[in-house]
Amino acid sequence: MRFLNLNLKNLLTCDIIQTSIIMFKNYLSIIAILCVYFTSFSQVNKNTDLDILSLKYAKSSFDELQEFFSLPNDAYQPEQIEPNVKWCENAFAKRGYKTQRLETETVPLLLASRNYPNAKKTVLIYLQVDGQPVDITKWHQPDPYIPALKEQDKNGNWNIIDWNNLKGDINRDWRIFSRSASDARGPDMMFLKAMDIINDLKEQPNFNIKVIMDFEEELGSPRLPKAVNQFKNELAADMLVIFDGPRHLSNEPTLSYGARGIATISLEVFGPRVPLHSGNYGNYSPNPAMKLSKLLASMWHDDGRVAIPNWYDGIIISDVVKEILKQVPDDEKQIQKDFGIASTENIGNNFQEAIQYPALGILGMEAAWVGKSTRTIIPATAIAELNIRLVKETEGDRMVKLVKDHIINQGYYLVEEKPTEEERMAHDKIARFNAEVSYGAFRTEFDTEIGAWLRKGMRTAFGKDPIEIRTGGGSIPISPFVITLGLPAVSVPTVNPDNNQHSPNENIRLGNYIDGIKTITAILMEKL
Repeated sequence: MRFLNLNLKNLLTCDIIQTSIIMFKNYLSIIAILCVYFTSFSQVNKNTDLDILSLKYAKSSFDELQEFFSLPNDAYQPEQIEPNVKWCENAFAKRGYKTQRLETETVPLLLASRNYPNAKKTVLIYLQVDGQPVDITKWHQPDPYIPALKEQDKNGNWNIIDWNNLKGDINRDWRIFSRSASDARGPDMMFLKAMDIINDLKEQPNFNIKVIMDFEEELGSPRLPKAVNQFKNELAADMLVIFDGPRHLSNEPTLSYGARGIATISLEVFGPRVPLHSGNYGNYSPNPAMKLSKLLASMWHDDGRVAIPNWYDGIIISDVVKEILKQVPDDEKQIQKDFGIASTENIGNNFQEAIQYPALGILGMEAAWVGKSTRTIIPATAIAELNIRLVKETEGDRMVKLVKDHIINQGYYLVEEKPTEEERMAHDKIARFNAEVSYGAFRTEFDTEIGAWLRKGMRTAFGKDPIEIRTGGGSIPISPFVITLGLPAVSVPTVNPDNNQHSPNENIRLGNYIDGIKTITAILMEKL
């Protein structure tokens, strides 16, 4: 009996222990579930708060935005830039920044700085303020600089509606049309309104902020490399964030870890000294437009690949990189449909692979007159403006030399200005060749401190990871900061991809403007 009692006691003790273990495991499971729930609930609340704040501060911004957007800012007209510099000085001073002009040979760069207690790191932010020229005849509004609020009708046309509509309920699909609305005064305003939120909430980032404003980006920022070297102490930082550019074509939140550089070429083929009557002298005087057309055609294969020898040397798309590129959710059939093209050029296996290679492009051509101004003449010259989009593996001067050597190999004698009479009589093929390398490409690895920080901020804003792009197709003048200051750099594009930047009727979608304020606020509130 005593043996039976002992066994029974042991069995009961074991049951109690096992029951306790099960109860403890269940308790831990409940705690874990509650942690996940409250974390998710907190995330939802934070997202909701940011949505409310970004909409509120966007609505409060439209008077200031209208004033800013109305300032002409053609980079080719230096006299237009000074009012923009002064406007930015005042706008940043209102937000607690100290500003300093970094003088160059033409117009200054503007540096705005704000320090925070106990900050151990500094984030440098790049903003562009200048814009492209405008052709007022192509804009569907009285003045390209005076912003117009527009709504799209069922036929796809954008019609002007009363600006005062912005005081009521906001339709996120409304758009503001104005030169530089997206490229890039929209992002400038997003940053300023994000700073208003930070200031009003009395948030204290654990990093100092420096903002460098560029007023010659559309010229290729020719003075920037020298200025970065000259003012490297003033610009010293730990990382660089660029608020510029369009989101991925899906218009989903995006991070871009690189951008192509750019070089430009102006090419002019010469014919007779003056335009000649095409009836009297056709079949006798060579036509420079034909010569230029044949010269340009020699630079490409029929499938779009550049035919210049050694053009793609050094570009290797590894299997690892291909997997990274595949993660970008491009719908190529839809892209082609949107662009109205039946096929693509034979460079890379997809859109993302294509922009990992250097590109050679024709920007514009001119020879005599067309349309209602057509004249029956043989033109005196024919001009083509080209650009080279550089990638990290390609050096600008080398790529320019490849083009130049190719032209020489086609039998051309090159000059830098107009040919002399002696040169005209000595050479059948004469061309003016002028080139400039504006800046190189840059690329930052995904697995970096700046990448992790930005991804975390984007997750806070949108509750999901952003689309991550290895190299964007456009060009921004960031390589001087990367090379001279040794900074890792990442772009946070915010504007709608169909914004018509550089073209007539440039615009910014209100939903993107509001989300841009939300994006920048979340990033600035994220601890480093």
